[in-house]
Amino acid sequence: MNVKKILAVLLLAATAVSLVAEARPMGGGRSIGRQSQSVSRMPAAPAPSPTAPRQAAPAPAPGAPAAMPPKPASPWKGILGGALLGLGLGALFSHFGMGGGIFGTILMFMLVFWVVSMLLRALRGKQAAPAGPAAFTGNGNNVYAMPAQQAAAQPQQQAHQPWGVPADFDTAGFLRVAKSNFIRLQVAWDKGDVADIREFTTPEVFAELKMQITERGAQTDYTDVVQIDAELLGIETGESDYLASVKFYGAMKPAPDALAEPFQEVWNLSKPKSGATGWMLAGIQQLA
Repeated sequence: MNVKKILAVLLLAATAVSLVAEARPMGGGRSIGRQSQSVSRMPAAPAPSPTAPRQAAPAPAPGAPAAMPPKPASPWKGILGGALLGLGLGALFSHFGMGGGIFGTILMFMLVFWVVSMLLRALRGKQAAPAGPAAFTGNGNNVYAMPAQQAAAQPQQQAHQPWGVPADFDTAGFLRVAKSNFIRLQVAWDKGDVADIREFTTPEVFAELKMQITERGAQTDYTDVVQIDAELLGIETGESDYLASVKFYGAMKPAPDALAEPFQEVWNLSKPKSGATGWMLAGIQQLA
């Protein structure tokens, strides 16, 4: 086999592997850095269903047909696209005289693996997305809101009582900045922008995130934060700093053609008692 054929095989294999790779939220979806004991002692609770306020639609004119709700993006589009891509790869293999033998087997294995991963992703998305006629648009993606009668039937969660939050603490402003930083850091994670990540993280968390980015190599992740909300669980006072635990929850898309999937995790933000340093990401904590 000549050099051109070997390079063609490596290029096509790298392309196929990049398509089947699963995107991960920042931190790889696991607990890293500083953990809050108060959060660990919290009772387990189901992930909140991502919903959004629905605006009343104008009433249709007399005799006019009722507006149809938007249809969710079909997961089969991505699967069929992958099948067509597999056919295209097969044609290129045949062009280089590598249509059979081990190369054909490798190509078929990668294609089957990609189709299975897309099917599993589609099934997870269908289970996560609540059925309902109304929808809102976030980042150009439709996420369906739960009908009022269905929401009323859901079990009501007990209101959380934050611990250690001073009476004059600007919780609303704090959470607004926290959500903005969450989205910004997620973008930096997707691009592998370690310089931007360094500005918002403690040395311990930065070292872990940088190592994960190095391990994934040149591959970039894709995580579209379709919807995000935040809740201040509490603030702990240590000997030299404060530790604020913020629960983020909402919906993310792990791929451009994927359905939004719910997520929730706690970010522990630290701030020293002395000095002008602001809140830094000291740890990511997964809820049981």
